[in-house]
Amino acid sequence: MLDLLLSDGGGTATTLSERLPVTRQAVAKHLGVLDRVGLVHVTPAGRERRYEVDEAQLARAVAQLTAVGTTWDARLQRIKRIAERIQRGTAERETGPEQP
Repeated sequence: MLDLLLSDGGGTATTLSERLPVTRQAVAKHLGVLDRVGLVHVTPAGRERRYEVDEAQLARAVAQLTAVGTTWDARLQRIKRIAERIQRGTAERETGPEQP
């Protein structure tokens, strides 16, 4: 949905629902959430509301999510190293130390 809003320069729930495999009501609900978190701006357009992406806010959100992803990647790598050490220790106890 954000991709469509960015590529089209904005849109309404109706125009977006015509291009997405969901109902207009689902699109409107999603747009409401995006509005509440500040990722889109709303402008009345006749009987409908036109939504446009707040690109600065989107960039901040992407940066924050990237930072969180980086932190989790580092944590998962540490967990993987610990699990590998445990696995090697278990294997050595079962078969004896590896001979070089």
